[in-house]
Amino acid sequence: MPGTQSDHRVLHFNTVADCREEVRRILAAEEAGQLQSTGNWTAGQNLSHVAAWIEYAYEGFPVKPPPFFVRWILRWQLPKMLKSSMPRGVKIPGVPGGTTGMDDVPVDQAGARLLAALDRLESNENAPYTSPAFGDMSHVDRVQLNLRHAELHLGFLSYPEN
Repeated sequence: MPGTQSDHRVLHFNTVADCREEVRRILAAEEAGQLQSTGNWTAGQNLSHVAAWIEYAYEGFPVKPPPFFVRWILRWQLPKMLKSSMPRGVKIPGVPGGTTGMDDVPVDQAGARLLAALDRLESNENAPYTSPAFGDMSHVDRVQLNLRHAELHLGFLSYPEN
């Protein structure tokens, strides 16, 4: 059951492998009956959402770019975001629910989807679609942005740490 945003864990992934390991810990916690969602979404929604936003660069984004001045501001903020974190609670104007890709599916299914998306991200496969918010990005920057996004959403999933 979803909880509050105040229970957010601070995560930092240096590599796709770091993120993949956290997804595996989340899946193990779910299998052991110890996974909790501390935000407004279920664990399946968080995992699906992160996977979807990785996949969009390969399959097409379902949202239109924001107005030019918003893209300009976001592009200016990108370097800081790539190095630190993404803000919580951001909603995309005009998009029902404020974002896309948060399918409420079983955790094992959503986790498998995210692991596959992370493999694709790490593969250096050409991503033909540019970010509607940030435009063209290098592969390195795209990986870093997706890691910051994963840190944000996976931080809402908690489990006992041994």
